[in-house]
Amino acid sequence: MGPLSAPPCTLHITWKELLLTASLLIFWNPPTTAQVRIEAQPTKVSEGKDVLLLVHNLPQNLTGYIWYKGQKTDLHLYITSYVKDTETVIAGPAYSGRETIYSNASLLIQNVTQKDTGSYTIEITKRGDRTEGETGHFTLYLETPKPYISSSNLSPREAVETVILSCDPHTRDVSYLWWINGQSLPISHKLHLSKNNRTLIIFGVTNDTAGPYECEMKNPVSSSRSDPVTLNLLPELPKPYITSNNFNPMENKNVVVLTCEPKTQNYTYVWWVNDQSLPVSSRLKQPGENRILILANVTRNDTGPYECEIRDRFGSIFSDPVTLDVLYGPDVPRIFPSCTYYHSGENLTLYCFADSNPPAEYTWTIDGKLQQSGHKLSILQITTEHSGLYGCSARNSVTGREISTFKKIKVS
Repeated sequence: MGPLSAPPCTLHITWKELLLTASLLIFWNPPTTAQVRIEAQPTKVSEGKDVLLLVHNLPQNLTGYIWYKGQKTDLHLYITSYVKDTETVIAGPAYSGRETIYSNASLLIQNVTQKDTGSYTIEITKRGDRTEGETGHFTLYLETPKPYISSSNLSPREAVETVILSCDPHTRDVSYLWWINGQSLPISHKLHLSKNNRTLIIFGVTNDTAGPYECEMKNPVSSSRSDPVTLNLLPELPKPYITSNNFNPMENKNVVVLTCEPKTQNYTYVWWVNDQSLPVSSRLKQPGENRILILANVTRNDTGPYECEIRDRFGSIFSDPVTLDVLYGPDVPRIFPSCTYYHSGENLTLYCFADSNPPAEYTWTIDGKLQQSGHKLSILQITTEHSGLYGCSARNSVTGREISTFKKIKVS
C-alpha cells in the first residue's frame, strides 16, 4: 500500500447537523468522461483484514468527496464525506465505525466482513463557475474461502438412494462450479443443480455418479476449490428368499425348518408371519442369528404366509411370501341337516362335511351297508323301510386318516 495523506481531524459533527452541507455537495452535473478509477489494495482481501479503496485520476479544484455503500448516491447509503476547505469529516447513516476517509479521497475499511462486499460509489465535487461533480464506482470482493462439500449421505445405497451435496460455506457474491472426476459436470438426468448452483442433487447414485466431486467458489478477484469427496456406494441389498425342508408338512407329525437365503455378513434377519412380527411361542425357535426359523409340531394354523427380511443400518428388503401347505384331517365329520324324523313320500337329502387338507373323500352307509360316495346323499320318496342308522365316513388319502360319524333316521 503506497503512502497516504494523513487522515483529517474528525470533528464531532453528526451527519444530520451537516445535512445541509452534504445536500449542497451532492448537487452536481453528470460527467462527460469517466476518468476516476478506484483500486482495491490489496486486490484480494480476506475476511477480518483491512482494505484500502484508492482513488486515481482525481480532478483539479476539488471541494470534497462523499463515499456511498452501493451504486446510488442515496443519502441513506452515505458512509462518510470529506470537506476539503475545512478539512472536516462527516459520518453518515451507513458509517460503521470501521471506515476512515483520507484527504486524497481514499477510503480505508478495517476488519472487513461479508457485509462489506458489494458496490461502492465515490462522489467528487469540484469548484468552478458552478459546482460540478464526478463519480467513480467500485465493487469489493472478498477472497473466496476454501470451500468444503457437505453431503446428506456419504454412504448411499447403490441405484436406490438420492444424495444432496452442498458447497459450503454459503458465501455472498460468488459463483459456484462443480466438478466430477476432474471434469465439469456432464448433462445428465441423474444430476440436478439448484438455481444458484450451490446444491447438487444426485438421483439413484451409481458407480458413474459416485465421484470424486469438487466444488469451486469464484468471484472476479479469486477462486478456490474444495477437497474431493467420493461417495461410498453400498451394494444393493440382495432380495432374500425362503427355503424349507418341507413345504407340505403333516400336522402334529413334522418339524418344519425355514431358512432365509442367502447367507450374508453384516445383515440382521427378521421373520414375519401374516404381515406381523413373529409371536412369542415355545414352538417357534430362531437359533443363532435368526436366519433359521424352526416350527416344531406344525399345525394347520402355521400355514403362513411367511416372509423374511434382511436389514442393515441403511435399509431393508423383504422376500416374497411363502405359504406352507399343512396336511391334516379329516376331523370328525358332521351330517346336515340335524333333523332325524321324516314322513313317507318326502325326499331325503343329507350332507357330510369334515375339515381336511386335502379335501376328504366321503362314503355313505345305512345300517352298515354301502350306499354311495360323495359328500351328498339323496333318496327320493322315502318309505318306512328307509329308517335306520346312517353313517358318513371321511377319508384323507394323503394323511391315511379315516373317521366316521352316524345319525339315526326315523321315517313314519
